[in-house]
Amino acid sequence: MTSMDDIVELPALELSRAIRIKRVSCEEVMRAYLEQIENINPQFNAIISLRKTFQLLDEARKYDGELARGDYRGWMHGFPHAVKDLADSSGLLTTMGSPVLKKNLATSDSIHVARIKNAGAIIIGKTNVPEFGLGSQSYNPLFGVTLNAYDGYSTAGGSSGGAAAALALRLVPVADGSDLMGSLRNPAAYNNVIGFRPTPGLVPSTDNFMEQLACDGPMGRTVQDAAMLLSTIAGYDKRAPNSLQQNSAQFARPLKRNFKGAKVGWLGDYDGYLPTQEGVMDLCVGALQTFRDIGCEVDNATVDFPMPKLWSTWLTHRHWLVRGKLEDLYQQSQLRSLLKPEALWEVEGGLNINGEDLYRASIARAEWYQALVDTFETFDYLVLPSAQVFPFDAQIHWPEQIAGRTMDTYHRWMEVVIGGTLSGCPVINVPAGFGRDKLPMGLQIIGPRHSDFALLQIAYAYQQASRWNLEHRPPVLEHL
Repeated sequence: MTSMDDIVELPALELSRAIRIKRVSCEEVMRAYLEQIENINPQFNAIISLRKTFQLLDEARKYDGELARGDYRGWMHGFPHAVKDLADSSGLLTTMGSPVLKKNLATSDSIHVARIKNAGAIIIGKTNVPEFGLGSQSYNPLFGVTLNAYDGYSTAGGSSGGAAAALALRLVPVADGSDLMGSLRNPAAYNNVIGFRPTPGLVPSTDNFMEQLACDGPMGRTVQDAAMLLSTIAGYDKRAPNSLQQNSAQFARPLKRNFKGAKVGWLGDYDGYLPTQEGVMDLCVGALQTFRDIGCEVDNATVDFPMPKLWSTWLTHRHWLVRGKLEDLYQQSQLRSLLKPEALWEVEGGLNINGEDLYRASIARAEWYQALVDTFETFDYLVLPSAQVFPFDAQIHWPEQIAGRTMDTYHRWMEVVIGGTLSGCPVINVPAGFGRDKLPMGLQIIGPRHSDFALLQIAYAYQQASRWNLEHRPPVLEHL
């Protein structure tokens, strides 16, 4: 294999095999991806903090030498990999898109990053995010805005917007992301790739001793690639007290399965509660046919829970969490002036929360989870859109109206994702097709807690039947 285009087009699992049997060298792979980044990234701004070319080629040659001696690091041996700029990779800046952290050089690796390195990846840089990961639009004052892979004009989503666009544009083979409010789902939907939010604790996090609303997770151009990356980053770690003692190797197993008779519940817009842009629901309802094509029975589903209460529950939890992370910066007036308005709003909301508020929100969250458990008595999987609007002009920070309804917060337009987050259930985005202006949309598939492998299996079956992410490349790739 000599064509640089051929190398970057290979799915990650095929690239892994090509490297292992020496059909292509690590140096050739690195050169191919760096050439792709040089040609495409200036327009889309997905990769940031890129390391020097000579350093990366030296590392690639070192990895070739290891292969020649019979030393194989793992399935990502020689993969160029860019880490989401909310996670630490030793020796690289972790800015979180904030001027406050513009000189924040990481001295260690986040757990999932260390595992990616141990599997053989060469870290080439970072992927862009919104400031502190707040908002489903990846722009910040340090690096600017990341643009959608399919038109180079609209938003790539967020907060894993850089990761999703980089994947779609063939700037990396796989990507890591994280998800508090749809950050593995919304950008995957907007860039026609796969984003998987796992059961909390499956991918360990050392932030604190409580169940996380935020989760790290894998992204891939295919479900198989995302599953393989999950097999790398999942698994127990004693430093993370809530991490799950599951065998991560299960996610590397074949995903093929017969879904004849599986029951899929369509949540849609929660019986009209959520406003959606014209065309979103029609596209997603049309995509339900793919579940029928693979043998599923699809019916409308309703969760017995008041949705306004779910939103207020969400606001309490999010205010509290963001205040916990950012209050130290907020209390320093010079640093406070550098925080974006949305960050200030979240912290100030958190300052008004007391112990009783948080307790009541936790009870409400438990009630929401029980309502979903009851719904899963009837259905094996639940499905709803991954976003309420199609990708919009990236110069707009966030949509202020949907279908005539005013959005009263900077993230109200992504309310569709909070049910999955608050439940702690695994959720995967799969492509739903293309709508307005030929831009992508996605579906969230929610499974019961700890059904992560089964969720990957139904996503794989859906992918093989729909083929949206397998056969539809960003237009810019056709002109290289």
